[in-house]
Amino acid sequence: MRHGKKFNHLGRKTAHRKAMLANMACSLIEHKRINTTVAKAKALRVFVEPLITKSKADTTHNRRVVFSYLRDKYAVTELFREISVKVADRPGGYVRIIKLGNRQGDNAPMAMIELVDYNEIYNPKGNKAKKSTRRGRSKKAATPQVEETATTEEKSEE
Repeated sequence: MRHGKKFNHLGRKTAHRKAMLANMACSLIEHKRINTTVAKAKALRVFVEPLITKSKADTTHNRRVVFSYLRDKYAVTELFREISVKVADRPGGYVRIIKLGNRQGDNAPMAMIELVDYNEIYNPKGNKAKKSTRRGRSKKAATPQVEETATTEEKSEE
């Protein structure tokens, strides 16, 4: 029974799990997007989102707390210098998990986890750019422009 167990142990001992999540978080911070299994992606989201929230306030204490989790000074620098600036006005929800299907070898469900503010392609708000068409304009819309140019030429000749 799993009474009171709040997080996924991922079939690993505590030290292995913490090291794995720290490495995955550093990779996510460095590359902004990684592919992993769905279970690891969900565990990583719980692990990394509080760290991103801490990075919003750039204090020595917060840097030390985040470093104790990540154990990589380059990832901490990247987090506090660049990522915290982009997520400053966002009230949580810094990562997105997109399911990709099953892995070829063992049929494990795979997912892509990415930082939300670093994906310019995906636009959930629906502000789609208008697509250009290959149809021509109607001749009625084109004729007033021609008439206006003709009248301006006639006025300049007078």
